Amino acid sequence: MSSNSEELRILSVHGKGEYPLAVDGHDNLFTVFKLETLSSLSAEHSVAKRLEGGEQLVHREELTGHRGGGKDRPAVLSGECFPDKTNMVIHRRTHTGEKPYGCDQCTERFKLKDSLKSHMRRTHSGEKPYRCDQCVKCYYRSSHLKRHMKTHSGEKPYRCDQCVKRFSRSCILKEHLRTHSGEKPYRCNQCVKRFISSSHLNVHMRTHSGEKPYRCNQCVKRFSQSSALKRHMRTHYG
Repeated sequence: MSSNSEELRILSVHGKGEYPLAVDGHDNLFTVFKLETLSSLSAEHSVAKRLEGGEQLVHREELTGHRGGGKDRPAVLSGECFPDKTNMVIHRRTHTGEKPYGCDQCTERFKLKDSLKSHMRRTHSGEKPYRCDQCVKCYYRSSHLKRHMKTHSGEKPYRCDQCVKRFSRSCILKEHLRTHSGEKPYRCNQCVKRFISSSHLNVHMRTHSGEKPYRCNQCVKRFSQSSALKRHMRTHYG
């Protein structure tokens, strides 16, 4: 069949009602109404439509002109139907990885404006609405609270298959496995040292910057690592 005629070949029909349509190369079936915007598809795509008389060729003009061109007509992308163009654009970002909404306080970017607003409210405002009922700690994400709760339950579902150690989080297990493989993907750009995790690299970078974020509340001393502060605190409390 010539693509010049812009005829859309009928394939198959399933169900009843508004004559479900099938598009070549896609698994989903659609009604004529849902396929109003199929004009965006290439001429090679075919459409199936069942009428009582059997198969019928449907011209693209006939299909796209169905029910007029109202603003609220559905949009189609890769065989998936959306209530409007806005929803289709948002969904498309799951395929493209596009993150158009950037935080002006840090480097984080987001696919949705609401996600950016949530990030701004909780990360930069200091809001932490999720509170542990076992201790005083609070978190700005529910997932962080769930992760923290494992420190109380002692749950460690992630087991190393190289040794007997178990971990509460999969990311910690992943870092631990590098102690077996010797992999050190995080490299210092100031010297030749490499590290198994970004957190280890961040701590190391303080040896170059001189940053000491951990301060003793009993004296004026400051430390680059929390473990060094803990050791120091023993000099005050014995």
